[in-house]
Amino acid sequence: MTTKPKVAVIGTGGTITAISGIGPLDLTEYTSSGHMLEADELVARYPEVASVAEVIPIRFKAVPSTAVGFPEWKALVLAADKAVADHPDLAGIVVLHGTASLEETAYALSLTAKVAVPIVLVGAQRPASALSTDAGLNLVNAVRTAAAPDARGMGVLVCLNDEIQCAREVTKTSTGRLQTFRSPDFGVLGHADGDRIAFYRRPIRRAVPDTEFDIRGLDALPRVDIAYSYAGNDGTATRAFIAAGAQGIIGAAFAPGLLAPAETDAFKEAVAAGVVVAMSSRAGSGRVFAPAKLREAGGAHPAGARADPDARSRANPSDVRHLLTGQTRVQKATRTSQRVIAGKATRIAVRTMSLATNGSTPR
Repeated sequence: MTTKPKVAVIGTGGTITAISGIGPLDLTEYTSSGHMLEADELVARYPEVASVAEVIPIRFKAVPSTAVGFPEWKALVLAADKAVADHPDLAGIVVLHGTASLEETAYALSLTAKVAVPIVLVGAQRPASALSTDAGLNLVNAVRTAAAPDARGMGVLVCLNDEIQCAREVTKTSTGRLQTFRSPDFGVLGHADGDRIAFYRRPIRRAVPDTEFDIRGLDALPRVDIAYSYAGNDGTATRAFIAAGAQGIIGAAFAPGLLAPAETDAFKEAVAAGVVVAMSSRAGSGRVFAPAKLREAGGAHPAGARADPDARSRANPSDVRHLLTGQTRVQKATRTSQRVIAGKATRIAVRTMSLATNGSTPR
C-alpha cells in the first residue's frame, strides 16, 4: 500500500473558509452575514483532499486577511516550526488565507520561515458556501503542491486557480476574478494539472529556511510608511509620516522611480531628519531606476544607489517595506539591505518588517 504524503493545513480564515449566512448566490456580503471555518472544518467540508494526502489540520485563527499583520506572521513562523517538530515526516505546509493580503503574508514568510518543507499559501475568490466556489479545488491543489517533491527548495509558494506562483513575485490583480494572482514580467512557476504538479522554472533567490531574517525573537516593528506619488503631490503625507515618528518611508513613485518636485523636497527633509528613505514605483512592472537627485539626498534605492545597479531589481512598495530594514532595522540603509530589496515589481503598499538577520549575506 502506498503511503500518502503528510501535509499540515494551518487556517487563518479568509474567503476560502467563509460560509455565507445569506445563501449560495452570495459573493459579496458573506464577510458580514456569515462565519469562517477553522482548518479542520474546511478539510471536513472537502473530504476529497484526503485522497491526495494525509492532512493534519491546525487551528490558528479565523479572521479576514485585512486583520493579519506582524503578530500573525510571527505566530505562523512558530506554528510551522511546531508542525515540523511534531511531525518529522511532514512533506509540506498549507496556509489558508484571505486574498486581500495573501501576497503580504506569503512574502513575509518567504523571508522569515525557518522550515525546510514547502509552504503553500492558498485562498479563494468565492466563499466556500458559494454555488461555484473555487475553495475546494484550490485547497486540494495547494495540498498536492505542498506534497510535491519538486516543490522542495522553491521557497514559499502561492497556489490558486491551478497556478503556482512565487511568493516574491506574485500580486493580486483583480477584485473578483478567479485568475486574480499574477506574477508580472516572469509568469507562473508551474501548474497544478489534473495528472500532476508541473513546474517550469525555479526562483534563483535564496529560499527558506536559508534566508537572512529571523523574527521569532522580535516583539514589535518600527513604523515604516508608504508615500504614494500623484500629480500635484506637495509632500504633505510624507511630512505627516515624519511627524508621526516614521523610521522609514517608501516612495511609491512615478515610473521609473520619480517624485513630484515638492514631494522630492519632503523626502529630502525626511533624510535630513534621519528617516531611511527607499524608492519603489507604482507602475506594476519593471525595474526601478535611481534618480541622481535622490541619491544625492541620501535616499536608498533598490537598484543600488551606490553605483551597483542590479539587473534583477524589481521592488514594489510592499516588498520594500518588508525589506527596507532587514539588515539595519531602520537605523541606516546599507548596500546589503539595498541588494535584498531588489526583489519584486512595483505594485501596491503593504508592510515593511524590521527583521533580525542571521549575519549571512542577503541575495
